[in-house]
Amino acid sequence: MLDIPAFLAKELSAEPWQIKNTIGLINDGGTVPFIARYRKEKTGGLDEVVLRTLNDRFQYLTELEDRKQAIIKSIDEQGKLTDELKKSLEQCTQKAELEDLYLPYKPRRRTRATKARESGLEPLAEWIKEQNESGQLSRPLEEAAAEYVNEENGVATPEDALQGAADIIAEEISEKAPLRAYIRDYIYQNSLVVSRIKDEFEEGSTQFENYRDFKKPVKEMPAHNMLALRRGESEGVLFFDMEFDEDHVREYIGLQEIKSTDPVLTGYYKTLIEDAFKRLMRNTLVGEIRLQLKEEADLESIKTFAANLRELLLSSPAGLRPTLGIDPGFRTGCKIAVLDRTGKYLEYTPVFPHSGAGKKEEAKKTVLNLIKKYEVELIAIGNGTAGRETDQFITEIMKDLETTPTKVLVNEAGASVYSASPLAVEEFPDLDVTVRGAISIGRRLQDPLAELVKIDPKSIGVGQYQHDVDQSMLRQKLEETVESCVNFVGVNLNTASKELLQFTAGITPSLAKNIVAYRDENGLYKQREQLMKVPRFGPKAYEQAAGFLRIPGGSNPLDNTAVHPERYDVVEAMSKDLGVELDTITKVPDQLESIRLKKYVRDDLGMPTLQDIVEELKKPGLDPRSEFTYATFRDDVNDIKDLQTGMILEGSVTNVTNFGAFVDIGVHRDGLVHISQLADRYVSDPTEVVKVGQVVKVRVTEINEKLKRIGLSMRLEDKPRPSKPKNKRKGGEGKPRKRKPEKKHATIEDLMRKFNSK
Repeated sequence: MLDIPAFLAKELSAEPWQIKNTIGLINDGGTVPFIARYRKEKTGGLDEVVLRTLNDRFQYLTELEDRKQAIIKSIDEQGKLTDELKKSLEQCTQKAELEDLYLPYKPRRRTRATKARESGLEPLAEWIKEQNESGQLSRPLEEAAAEYVNEENGVATPEDALQGAADIIAEEISEKAPLRAYIRDYIYQNSLVVSRIKDEFEEGSTQFENYRDFKKPVKEMPAHNMLALRRGESEGVLFFDMEFDEDHVREYIGLQEIKSTDPVLTGYYKTLIEDAFKRLMRNTLVGEIRLQLKEEADLESIKTFAANLRELLLSSPAGLRPTLGIDPGFRTGCKIAVLDRTGKYLEYTPVFPHSGAGKKEEAKKTVLNLIKKYEVELIAIGNGTAGRETDQFITEIMKDLETTPTKVLVNEAGASVYSASPLAVEEFPDLDVTVRGAISIGRRLQDPLAELVKIDPKSIGVGQYQHDVDQSMLRQKLEETVESCVNFVGVNLNTASKELLQFTAGITPSLAKNIVAYRDENGLYKQREQLMKVPRFGPKAYEQAAGFLRIPGGSNPLDNTAVHPERYDVVEAMSKDLGVELDTITKVPDQLESIRLKKYVRDDLGMPTLQDIVEELKKPGLDPRSEFTYATFRDDVNDIKDLQTGMILEGSVTNVTNFGAFVDIGVHRDGLVHISQLADRYVSDPTEVVKVGQVVKVRVTEINEKLKRIGLSMRLEDKPRPSKPKNKRKGGEGKPRKRKPEKKHATIEDLMRKFNSK
């Protein structure tokens, strides 16, 4: 069977010992963040991206091996398992290849070939194949077929017998693994996806107009196009198929299968090959390619979603400062929630600044009183309905303040989902939905990561056709992304919600609930060791989680660092050697530079971990997220009607897709920067240029008020559109370029290995 560690070592360009050790750590309950951070000596420094890929591939190959055993057992029980077939099955590394080999032996429904065999026509089929191999007919086909005429078996004429034999041979040809592999690859490499809108839908009447007369090479098919086509098909608006040179495929099958030069036998074989291809191969292989394109599109879209989510979760926090969270509204008013510097809810009040002069003046007094009473430093305004108008109102009243708070329009996508969720009800059972929304908006500004983990990522609005992709894979990859972000930043044990804690390495939802309950009952944690007193919090959970949990101002200064408790003895030894107290070792970075780390190396502790420890001691508790920034919108641009082509505006990137980026410019509708307008150079991947949350300058290029569409460009000067760079020919003028051998198309397994490349 397949040596999985050796195979993965070659595939991931790692050493077999690295793979074996990592698999051992995972099987022992190790989480990816913990292994990546605290077991570098065991893994040889494999990073989180490689570890997640390794874990995915290990699971895939383990399932593949289990499937091999089941298939080998099934074929053996049929008495058809040869040594050669067994070897081929055991050497498979892809599920599609394995299933192709199993196809001829797979239990199936009754087919025309099945009925022909039941009618006793298999010997005739075998004789015809022998004649084909020998090159010439030893006697006429009709004469040989006449011997199998048997009306009781449903074979009334020699023609019926020949047709039954053809059915048997056609099915056998259609199930040959090498043929299927070649044709599948040929279709992928050489066909066009072609779509048509159904006749009953008039031009301009659907959202799928781009696909009315659409053609695109399969191997160049963008993910968003594929997902749009499938959605259009499922909604009954369009149909799509694949066009390719079917004559080439028939000729290829003929070259592989027809050995005879006898015109009668050749003609017989051409007819059954046509049947094998059209009836038994074309639709199934095209279906497989369609499924593969869907899986590729899913992977690409999920990867984009995960990358966007990561950028959003790691958005720079404004900081834990007294905050007003405002959920804007016109008729229903603006809902204002006051939060303290820990995000704790203090007070709520509604104001009506958009309901006449009297109400506006009253609202002004209320807001000013709240700002002064709670010494508010941050004001978070939801960017939905009435967001820009409320932003202007707050700008006006801040002119009356000596010290002005920082005012930011916050993307409120998903806030309403959270505020109506069971989680929000549990957190604030006595508050109205709108109040919970205002609290969420305020907390998003204070610490985006801590608040956004409470919301289903699919509701945050940074995906691409997220409801059309594989939901199980989407959920898994988004949860992995959240876990990665939470552990990258670290978690304050004394302020974290149970929702944030449950994404910490080694902590389950039930453990997170117990941690918060213990804190509520016994007060703030003073040291990490107290976690061992939490019900059901055992040594394994402590090993996995402790290094990612922080206790600012605790009894042990190391508890506010990423140094793992299992290495505290090393830091104590360093402190002693430097002649400084443990609680001051983080304040002498220059002295830390002079430490000879080799002195502390031991069997279970190497230089990588020691270097990490020293780097952490130099900057304890430092938030790895970038410095806080936000977009400033123009006061005179509040609606799409205020826009003019050529305007240069500041905005914030809200979503990145395969075809461009969406930017909030403060007019209640995001504008699209097409991929061709992202830079003054050719861009193949938008994520190379922009990230969710990034503040950018854009130029308005198109305004369509009727369709509410805004075209933007990050190329601030109107220059010719950049084109894809051409490959430069080498070797001088007139010299023919050597053709590279054609590559096989990437399999889903190949794409999965590259999933976390960004």
